[in-house]
Amino acid sequence: MSTESTESAASIQRVRQLRVVVEAADYDEAVRFYRDVLGMDEIAAFSEGGEDRVAILEAGRATFEIASPAHKVAIDAVEAGGTPSPRIRIAFEVDDAEQSTREAEHAGATVVAEPVLTPWKSLNSRLEAPADLTVTLFEETEESHERAQREGFGTTD
Repeated sequence: MSTESTESAASIQRVRQLRVVVEAADYDEAVRFYRDVLGMDEIAAFSEGGEDRVAILEAGRATFEIASPAHKVAIDAVEAGGTPSPRIRIAFEVDDAEQSTREAEHAGATVVAEPVLTPWKSLNSRLEAPADLTVTLFEETEESHERAQREGFGTTD
């Protein structure tokens, strides 16, 4: 990073939280799946009456992954045998990708691709899940500091 861009970055207000808001036609099914099946704690819920409801679920540490179109195609090839994903896909890190995939399937998710070991050493599965979301469940099989030592896995700064 140049000195100019470093100084500019220091003056920018930093993001404090990533919140993904998803409209779910079957609200109860979506809450059940993400809260009860994937294990996200409900940290708040609000209702204005009738069908006007929202639940805020804790999803652990958040990252915002930006991929080029070519990278998206490459990920689709690795994770789902080339089955294209939508422009936005949600990925959740889990402790056991095999077990979580089975539990998600049993709870109504459609398995697009079974867990596969990726070149970056994570075990990834692909699902069509409630609220019309394409979801990746991934299990890290190596620590991030180990991955960072391998060629091609550094940062761009």
